[in-house]
Parts: sequence; C-alpha cells; structure tokens
Amino acid sequence: MSKEQYGRTRRVVGAHYGTVGFIVQRVTAIILAVYSVLFLLAALFTPITYENWVHFFTFTCFGVPVGRMLVTVAFFSLAWHAWIGVRDIWMDYIKPFGLRLALFALTLLWLAGCVAYFAAIVWRL
Repeated sequence: MSKEQYGRTRRVVGAHYGTVGFIVQRVTAIILAVYSVLFLLAALFTPITYENWVHFFTFTCFGVPVGRMLVTVAFFSLAWHAWIGVRDIWMDYIKPFGLRLALFALTLLWLAGCVAYFAAIVWRL
C-alpha cells in the first residue's frame, strides 16, 4: 500500500522548540522588574536634579562602575526581550518568507541602533 504525500514536508527542529525564548522572556522580564523598582525607589527618595540623575547612572563601588553596569544589563534585557516578542509576532502573523525576513532584518537593525545609541550616551557620561 503506497502513501501519497501532498504539499511540502515541514521539518520540526526538535522537542521544546520555543522553550528558550519563553525562558529568556521571563528572565529578562524579572531583570527589568527589579531594575524598575530600584529606579523608582531612587527617583522617589532623591531630589531630581541633573547631578543626582548623572550620579544614578555613574556611581561606582570600589572603582567598579556599578551604575553603568546595572543600566547596561537592564537595557540589554530590554532589547533582548523586545527582539523575542517582535520576532514571535513576525513569525506568527507574517506568512510571506521574504517579507518576514526583511522585517527580521529591520527589527535587528533598529535594536542594534538603539543599543549603540544607548552605549554612546551612558558610557560617555
């Protein structure tokens, strides 16, 4: 008895496809939540002046730029979180492969530009 196949055969890359993205979304969300609480507390309990604002992002501990490192981790978490979310939207709703690929590329370029602009500002202070 022969089986006839209609259409293309779709390859599944493996079990738990998408699990890493799911876990990364949760971890980056936790990082952003913790940083947001710290940021909110700092904003509530210190007067908002230019000097305090700069100090919040540039404070050091034993010569280590802790403020810059924390904001960098938070911003990279934001960019990675955004990439996974937007990538999943493109994968779910944009069916033509060429258009989806173009949107992936544009999204990555936009996020890379945001990260470069962020680094230029924060690490220049």
